[in-house]
Amino acid sequence: MELTDVRFRYSARAADVLRVPHFRVERGERLFMFGPSGSGKTTLLSLIGGLFHPNAGKISVLGQDITAMNDSARDGFRAAHVGFIFQVFNLVPYLSILQNVILPCKFGRGVSTGFSSAEAEASYLLGQLGISDVANKSVTNLSIGQQQRVAAARALMGSPGLIVADEPTSALDADARNDFLRVLFEQAKREGSAVIFVSHDRSLAAQFDRSVALADINQVVVRGGL
Repeated sequence: MELTDVRFRYSARAADVLRVPHFRVERGERLFMFGPSGSGKTTLLSLIGGLFHPNAGKISVLGQDITAMNDSARDGFRAAHVGFIFQVFNLVPYLSILQNVILPCKFGRGVSTGFSSAEAEASYLLGQLGISDVANKSVTNLSIGQQQRVAAARALMGSPGLIVADEPTSALDADARNDFLRVLFEQAKREGSAVIFVSHDRSLAAQFDRSVALADINQVVVRGGL
């Protein structure tokens, strides 16, 4: 993943909230990113994941220039190749837990090596995250911590080439957090996926290959925003 001369603002008359001359994450690298609230971490992840389009510059993900894609192509690329764990979990309330987890496979993502079907991989992930007993329940019947683990399982399905995690352990206790990190690293290693992990919990940084402050990437001092 590589950003080159990327600039982003929320409206034409607003000032830039991100100005990134160059930022690169290697294939298979596990990167921990930190910064204060309002510094632009979620905005940067949204650009990397193709949810936002920069006002200038180039963003390449897995060798593809996503800034040259139209909205539909970018959405399709993200669904197939980017596992995104959102702060707001974005689970589909009318689907079962298992159906939520296998959703990426309905939009072009394959199944990880060693699994015979999407259902088999989803069941494995739910079991590893300690929530196999809720597979057929509704999202609305889950605690916040359980919902966060379902969202994590969905993002890890198919070992996407890039996994983007925005505060993915904020609602988890210590045991569930450690289970999640173990499964995250296992899935990433399986297919050589890169991981960009954002958290306020700096104690987790030692488990990653590299740690970076957003202030070292972004040339703009941001007040407000995400």
